[in-house]
Amino acid sequence: MDTAPGSHPSRRRLLSLAAVAGAATVLGTLPAFTASAAPQRPTTAPGPTAGPHHELWWRAPADEHSMIRQGLPLGNGRLGALAGNDPGRELLLITDATLWTGGLNGTLDSDGQFPYSRDDFGSFTLLARLAVDIPDHDLSAVSDYRRALDLTQGLVTTTYRRSGTTYRRSMFASRPDDAIVLHFDQSGGGSYSGTVTLDGTHGENVKGLSFGGTLPGGLRYGAAVKAYGSGGKVTVDGPRITFTDCRSLTVVVSGGTNYRPDAATHYRDPSLDPERLARTKAGDAAAHSAATLLRTHVADYRALFAQQDLSLGTSSAEQRALDTWERLQARARDDAPDPELEAAYLQFGRYLMISGSRGSLPLNLQGLWLDGNDPDWMGDYHTDINLQMNYWMADRAGLSGCFDALTDYCLAQLPSWTDLTHRLFNDPRNRYRNSTGKIAGWTVAISTNVHGGMGWWWHPAGNAWLCNSLWEHYEYTRSRAHLTKIYPMLKGACEFWEARLLTTTLPDTGQEVLVADSDWSPEHGPLDAKGITYAQELVWALFGNYLAATKELGKDKAYAETIDSLRERLYLPRVSDKTGWLEEWMSPDNLGETTHRHLSPLVGLFPGDRIRPDDSTPKAVVDGATALLTARGTESFGWANAWRALCWARLKNADKAYQLVVNNLRPSTNGSNGTAPNLFDIYEVDKGRGIFQIDANFGTPAAMIEMLVHSRPGHLELLPALPDAWATSGSVTGVGVRGGFVVDLSWRDGTPTEVRIHSVGGGTTTVAHGSTSRQVTVAPGASVTLRGFDR
Repeated sequence: MDTAPGSHPSRRRLLSLAAVAGAATVLGTLPAFTASAAPQRPTTAPGPTAGPHHELWWRAPADEHSMIRQGLPLGNGRLGALAGNDPGRELLLITDATLWTGGLNGTLDSDGQFPYSRDDFGSFTLLARLAVDIPDHDLSAVSDYRRALDLTQGLVTTTYRRSGTTYRRSMFASRPDDAIVLHFDQSGGGSYSGTVTLDGTHGENVKGLSFGGTLPGGLRYGAAVKAYGSGGKVTVDGPRITFTDCRSLTVVVSGGTNYRPDAATHYRDPSLDPERLARTKAGDAAAHSAATLLRTHVADYRALFAQQDLSLGTSSAEQRALDTWERLQARARDDAPDPELEAAYLQFGRYLMISGSRGSLPLNLQGLWLDGNDPDWMGDYHTDINLQMNYWMADRAGLSGCFDALTDYCLAQLPSWTDLTHRLFNDPRNRYRNSTGKIAGWTVAISTNVHGGMGWWWHPAGNAWLCNSLWEHYEYTRSRAHLTKIYPMLKGACEFWEARLLTTTLPDTGQEVLVADSDWSPEHGPLDAKGITYAQELVWALFGNYLAATKELGKDKAYAETIDSLRERLYLPRVSDKTGWLEEWMSPDNLGETTHRHLSPLVGLFPGDRIRPDDSTPKAVVDGATALLTARGTESFGWANAWRALCWARLKNADKAYQLVVNNLRPSTNGSNGTAPNLFDIYEVDKGRGIFQIDANFGTPAAMIEMLVHSRPGHLELLPALPDAWATSGSVTGVGVRGGFVVDLSWRDGTPTEVRIHSVGGGTTTVAHGSTSRQVTVAPGASVTLRGFDR
């Protein structure tokens, strides 16, 4: 018997749903905080350190009261931290991607929607605070202070001088050792004395070297710290570690939870003791020298970071002399391109992706970084743009492996999402229920958590958008294993829409078409419109992707014919004869806010492919999309600007795409939209109050790459929206291309000088620039080089 609404579904039911969905085949391989074999230890030192577009640096430490704007992020994909870098007090705010309060949240409020608060839906929260206090190294007592983030090594360093001694500390989050490492050393005969303290953030009883706890929802967690030094003395002194007269000091911290990405166990591993495992991991890492731990980390990190490099031109000596925050301010004040800073911003996005999306949950609204336990919107997964935007960059930026966290999350949540959809979506109080009375497949809410649960408002078309993102990853990688895993998700989403679509007759032509049931154009309005452009475009793409998947895998021929028939009958949006815009609703009227932040009606332009500025799309439709995009404006939140930049890049308008990138690089002051001193994107939620939301840190780099290389299966366009600021000369390597290719490209005076196309499973594609178009065929694993493009 199925469980009653609001209770946890039975393990038997979830196992059954997992089997039907095909997800059970991958549950055993999904990542979690677990014991692991000792990593391989490289014997050679790391290669060259950062060049001018691979280093970010600052003249002052972070203010402890503004860590989200000034702290430097570290992460190994699961375990993260913000570092303050004060000489006298090194503070780390430590997170684990799975440390969420709340639970399934499997009941509905009186309006047919899920509750949405920290108590029921839950929230992403801090794991620990680590402080290394060195009392005689107060900032006022030191000189020549400098801190830096070396993007090539994933390494944060701090240097300063005191009493004739140069002090240096370095810190990194190691994936192989599953720990954060801090190393303090010096040259000139100095020493370190002070204390190390590790504290929880949920009222734990800290025993000095470790702590553990259990949240009300049953999630267990723990963290541990180890320290050792050379010379001097390191001892455990009650709730802290004391170090005295040490020539060097190494601090290692690890931690995690007993989260398990398996709906059948309610996303918990009851056999795991996180505190004990944290002590083991910290102890194992602390058995090695800091140099060995660094070599191990850099070898792992650089294997990903080196997949792509970028040059957009050379900055001036005056620009290079400024620190990162000064450069951001000068860029805005002087309105002068700073190509190395702009390239570094893109590479910073890649650093965040490597640091925040490996071996655990995907990046949420906060990524992997917090400064407290009360993030806005609970730091959740928003499925109406933000979660998808977080991963637009991954394949384009040579980081396809980082996309796997999103795939694994969706597969692990699918049994629960399916169960909640079947039990609750057609509740008579839900304004978005299927008026057909039918229910099948699965869908999501706008907000999802890590416990299989949903939050703010049902989001029927969210299933299509998630599936389209997973399908697009296949277009980049051509991984049959990936396609096999996601196929049940695609089919389940199609089944949901087969049950949901309504037949209506167009009054002007008498044609019968299929339209989406009542919904709103996120997050815009009105609340009860049928046939919204957002849903029509996403479902049209979903059906097409599913049909391609059935052919690739040789599956479900009969059902594919059903979906093909539905797709042929789908209503596709028109251009309003009143506004000249592509209609957002099945109405010629503008029913909302002209400059609204969301570009929901333009999903067919980006990330979709239906609307193209070429002969494949009627000119009136392209013009209508362009007019709507123009009306939305170029001043909005960071993620909204990034989406606009991507749309303008698709329309080959370099000036507007670049202006939106520049808008996002404007320094954020007094909470305004823009970039914080640590390059985090700030979202102005209220006048004078800005919060960190990470999606623009990925969406903006994705736009920059799209300006250089645009692709769809069978077509590759070089420099489609190259701005004058980057046109003199430049290069980019390792750009992922849909259809199964990777591209290296160099240019001069706005024209490609050489392009090298590597196949990772692709075969034939057309390469275009300006009036030049060539068809090339590349065998898997091989490459071809092209030159001689028209100016």
